[in-house]
Amino acid sequence: MKNAIERFLRELDVERNFSKHTLRAYRIDLLQFLEFLIKEKVENFGVANNLLLRKFLAYLRDEGGSKSTIGRKMASIRSLYKFLLKKGEIDHNPILAVRIPKKEKKLPEFLDLKEIEILLDSPDTNSIKGLRDKAILETLYGSGIRVSELVGLNIEDINWQLELIRVRGKGKKERLTPIGKYASKAIRDYQDSKTNVRKQNDTKALFLNKFGKRLTTRSVARLIEDYLKRTGLNIKVSPHMLRHSFATHLLDRGAGLRAVQELLGHAKLSSTQIYTHVSAERLKKVYNQAHPRA
Repeated sequence: MKNAIERFLRELDVERNFSKHTLRAYRIDLLQFLEFLIKEKVENFGVANNLLLRKFLAYLRDEGGSKSTIGRKMASIRSLYKFLLKKGEIDHNPILAVRIPKKEKKLPEFLDLKEIEILLDSPDTNSIKGLRDKAILETLYGSGIRVSELVGLNIEDINWQLELIRVRGKGKKERLTPIGKYASKAIRDYQDSKTNVRKQNDTKALFLNKFGKRLTTRSVARLIEDYLKRTGLNIKVSPHMLRHSFATHLLDRGAGLRAVQELLGHAKLSSTQIYTHVSAERLKKVYNQAHPRA
């Protein structure tokens, strides 16, 4: 059974270009399911029936898993069974008869325009670190790209004349997205700094740490958290916070949902639609504050 899992993961990696983060999540979920099956003395995935899968579902609930976590784990198992069915290694998919809990939909946290301005102006641009951090914050808000996409940027990915960047998103798909004049200037200021020394082993990376190496997603997440604390902005920290703000502000100013979908690099429109709920909540708040009969 472990061999079947490895073959499945290899297909996700080679043929479907899943990210390392996604592959790691699949591996953790499926190995947990495998451990459960071994304890139940099941020696083949084809033997597991819907009753056993419901038992695993109950086990996850007893372990205190949230609806979103349980849903993700069951989705991983469902994908594995689809793979095995396609390969002819099982004759039915038992998980189709199991009701999987729906993912809890939470409205994403975002900053309003005034808060964004406070955050973007917080780095001290008299230092190389401040110039870099200013460029990072401006790029994240100006383009709406993911943190993982930001740290993967290379110098050659920037089209200075058109103020566009080439982004490598999920599934290694590339797209072009605008960054705007503020982000473009902040990146130029960072690049032009005389103290911006680049090591030979990573000269391509756009954003570097103090050792001259490519930044990590965790480093950028800590950077955002640090500046939010410095500015006293009372909001739950998320690496995607600037991305959420980007999408919300675009929709609030009349951008079409399809256009925002393209800018965010979402494969499905349903992934973008959550931001319409954010805007609706905002409109309701304005209505309640301003309308005499609200």
